[in-house]
Amino acid sequence: MATNLTPTKPTRKGLKLSSRSIAILISILVAIILAATLAVYPHLTFRAKVLTLGLSFSLCFLLVYFSYEALIFKEINNIYAGLEKFKRKEFKRMSNKFLFRPDPLQRIKDEIYQLAERNQREIEELKQLQAMRREFLADVSHELKTPIFAAQGFIHTLLDGAVDDERVRDKFLQKAAKSLDGLDMLVQDLITISQLEKGVVQMKKAPFELFELGKEVTEQLEGKAATRSIAIHLMNAPTEKFMVEADRGRIKQVLINLIDNAIKYGLEGGNIWLSFQEGKKKTLVVVKDDGPGIPEEHINRIFERFYRIDKSRTRDSAGGGSGLGLAISKHIVEAHSSVIAVTSEVDKGTTLRFKLPRVKA
Repeated sequence: MATNLTPTKPTRKGLKLSSRSIAILISILVAIILAATLAVYPHLTFRAKVLTLGLSFSLCFLLVYFSYEALIFKEINNIYAGLEKFKRKEFKRMSNKFLFRPDPLQRIKDEIYQLAERNQREIEELKQLQAMRREFLADVSHELKTPIFAAQGFIHTLLDGAVDDERVRDKFLQKAAKSLDGLDMLVQDLITISQLEKGVVQMKKAPFELFELGKEVTEQLEGKAATRSIAIHLMNAPTEKFMVEADRGRIKQVLINLIDNAIKYGLEGGNIWLSFQEGKKKTLVVVKDDGPGIPEEHINRIFERFYRIDKSRTRDSAGGGSGLGLAISKHIVEAHSSVIAVTSEVDKGTTLRFKLPRVKA
């Protein structure tokens, strides 16, 4: 047997009293009291008693009615008018024009306005997150598609008959392997940044010497920099020691990402400087280049995933890379209770700085 689950509207019992009805009732009560009082005084004429009663009723009615209108109903209408403005995204508070404004109603009104503002901000944030999610999915799809299509093309070419030519076969297999290596790097970087954002990756902090790490990184990237005639300079002397407490492997990843990014987007024949500066409690790490610089409107976005200043420039033309290096570096540095500061000037170069805690004596 089917049951009707449709909710029914609750019926209102009792009188529906408006401000005018309440004013009339109170006025009648007051008038009755006055009439009883006037009956005690026999020296007043009947006409005077009627006039007094009528005047009392009128004054009571006007007083109570306008009090209700000014204190309650006008205020409620004012709140509804304010909510209509919020619906139209007109975020201007209503002016306080009423002389009588009880605190409870004012508090209710303020809370409603704050709730409306909060909800509107949350809606805007959700819209922004939705747009970022769509953009991220589009970027991931594009970045995954490029190496897959490249490897697919090389392999299908071999299957179509080029496999019999040993020279062509080796060349195409190497290109396919390179594309798949790039795909593997992209997937690994996606996993890394996802884990960093969730806080799953724990930094294995331990004391190590920063200059030795800097030397290791510069020697590793010298070959790649030489292909673009870029010189990498380690500015500190070998005798200087910078003992810090951090995750050596992750900090190495940060230095490689920052210097590699400067190589890819720097000017041919340019320079990159890596230096360390000792502070009272922390050591400052500085990566500087004399490349084309970053326009001011892009500085706050360079650490976003897959963000490119020049949208027409592909990853391959920029020397490869997953497009996640700076985003990963940002999260690693933040996990060390620091931030990467960026200063840049167009046609003059870019400087990136972050700090690491010194080893306590």
